[in-house]
Amino acid sequence: MRKRSVRNGMRLIMTALILIIIASFYHVQMSDLFALSQEAESRIYRIGIFWAAAIGGYGVMVMVLGFVRSPAKGDATIRLLPLFFGICAMIFFFFYLLSSSFDAPVRDEQRRLLPGETITI
Repeated sequence: MRKRSVRNGMRLIMTALILIIIASFYHVQMSDLFALSQEAESRIYRIGIFWAAAIGGYGVMVMVLGFVRSPAKGDATIRLLPLFFGICAMIFFFFYLLSSSFDAPVRDEQRRLLPGETITI
C-alpha cells in the first residue's frame, strides 16, 4: 500500500465533501454574499455538485491505486488515521445539516422580491 497516494486520495475525497456541504447547504448565503441572481445561485449549486463529484471520483481512483501499489521508502511515517477521522467528521456534519434542514421553518418573510414588486410598509 502506497500511503502517500492513499493520503492524497483521502484529501481529495475530503475536499469533495466540503464542496458538497457548501453547495448543498450554503449556496444561498454565497449568492447573497456576492449579490447574485437566482439563476446564478442555481448555477453555483450545479457547478459545486459537479466539481465535488469529479474531485471525489478522482480521489477514489487515486486512493484505490494507492492501495494496489507497493509501498515506497518513506511510507512508514505517513499517518492516515487523522484524515480518516476528518472524513468521518465531515460525513457526520453533512448528515447533521441534512437532518436539521428538515426541521427548519420556511422563511417566507425573507423571500426575494420579483422584478416589479415593491415593499409595502
